[in-house]
Amino acid sequence: MALASIQENDMTTSQSVGQVHTSVSGQSFTVGQSWGALRKAWKGYRIAKVQNDDTKMNEYANKIRKIQGELNIALASFPNLGIS
Repeated sequence: MALASIQENDMTTSQSVGQVHTSVSGQSFTVGQSWGALRKAWKGYRIAKVQNDDTKMNEYANKIRKIQGELNIALASFPNLGIS
């Protein structure tokens, strides 16, 4: 009986998570996909910073802020790039 209730809860949870979407330029992504994209953008920013590539740092900083806005979370500031 316990196993049946666990499986039922897992199915309910996966259905509700899969239905939560954010809108990016008319496209629909799950919240999980948006968080994954944010994580990758931060990784790209850190790599660009180590390489002293201001162009890529600006590109990633703008992507990070865009995704953060779509997720309705606090926007990061990048004072070294003049973005706040």
